[in-house]
Amino acid sequence: MSDFTLDTFVEHQARAASRSKFNLVRFKKITQVGVKSIFSHGLRSMLTVLGIVIGVAAVIAMLAVSEGASFEAQQQFRDLGASNILIKSVKPAAVEESTQRGFGPPQAVIYGLTNADITTIRDTIPGVSNVIASRIVKKNVWNLGISMNTDVVGTAVDYPISRNYNLRAGRFFSESEMRDHANVVVLSDEVASELFPIDNPLGNSIKIDSDYYNVVGIMESEGFSNLGQNQAGSSNAAPSRVFIPFTASKSRFGETTTRQTAGGMESETVELHEAIIQVEDQEAVIEVGEIIDQILQRRHRDVDYTIEIPLALLRQAEESALRDQIVAGAIAGISLLVGGIGIMNIMLASVTERTREIGIRRALGAKKRDIIAQFLVEAVILSGVGGLIGVVLGIIIPFVISIFWGMTTIVTPVAPILAFSISAMIGVVFGIYPSMRAADMDPVEALRHE
Repeated sequence: MSDFTLDTFVEHQARAASRSKFNLVRFKKITQVGVKSIFSHGLRSMLTVLGIVIGVAAVIAMLAVSEGASFEAQQQFRDLGASNILIKSVKPAAVEESTQRGFGPPQAVIYGLTNADITTIRDTIPGVSNVIASRIVKKNVWNLGISMNTDVVGTAVDYPISRNYNLRAGRFFSESEMRDHANVVVLSDEVASELFPIDNPLGNSIKIDSDYYNVVGIMESEGFSNLGQNQAGSSNAAPSRVFIPFTASKSRFGETTTRQTAGGMESETVELHEAIIQVEDQEAVIEVGEIIDQILQRRHRDVDYTIEIPLALLRQAEESALRDQIVAGAIAGISLLVGGIGIMNIMLASVTERTREIGIRRALGAKKRDIIAQFLVEAVILSGVGGLIGVVLGIIIPFVISIFWGMTTIVTPVAPILAFSISAMIGVVFGIYPSMRAADMDPVEALRHE
């Protein structure tokens, strides 16, 4: 009994291997016939493949451009610090209107953040690790006969770290220089290039009002970082500003500035122009921002401040980017749909042209599944070849856009895989109906077809 069972099992395995080999040979033959049929109508097949090529390339390229634009927008918020909260002084609209009163004595305007606000935020809100306050005054800065109007920022020693700014040369000022109200200055690259077109700024001095400041550092040029060009195009570089110790700014310029306006003279008193609140736990940033807003609402009669939470803006940018990518993918996907319709069109034409061939094959013993497989293989070959060429073009096009137009483009691995998979699926979906139509033909009627 056991010998009979073993013999039966061996015979069953031999038959299964034989059927598998037969199916493999059959599939190989079907593929060869399919390739021969495609090449016999070369121009028509090429035009059909072109629709898939354009569709796949468009999907990848549009997603790459959308991904690059999203990266730029999100990078700007990341550079502000995902764990930071930015508070800025803003002149209230009511105060702005009250200063337009014609010529006469200076109009005193007091608004914005105060040192008491910062102390309250630092001492009462748990989770706040550091507060960096700054004063910003518009001044003419001089080097010999060259002058430039720019922002003079009085700030703390850890300001560049909090804003992800990098130094190109030299250093930022130190704690001891902060305590001593030292006349030291760090220049942005733009200011350094303007004031020192030939000489090295380090070790030289610039003049602000009647005081001279020793240049100790230069910030990186805009759009570059220590690792080379930044993809975001604007991160890791300070804007056109110069930086001095906060104590020096306060003692040299005071808290009140007077300027000439179209309506006369205007005097402004602003203790702090901006403050960076650093939070220990990134997950608590939005909650801390809401607490800060409540504190400032109680302390200020007018809304003379703005609060920016980069983390919240980053999340909004990510959501917006996802929507943009879906829209871009849908628009590009229409090209793939058109390509699929082209495949169906050529396959239906092929079925009509090869009606007699189908009848002969059916008369010689070909089954319906053989006819279906024949035309499906041809459809998949067309869409697969078009998909591969489209993937190559779709990867090349974003690089061309980046080189000639300077746009940031990012080709993620998902985009080519997704586009090629869709193109292959289109070959199957749009090839089913022509295949079924060919298989359902009456062999006798097919043989009579001329």
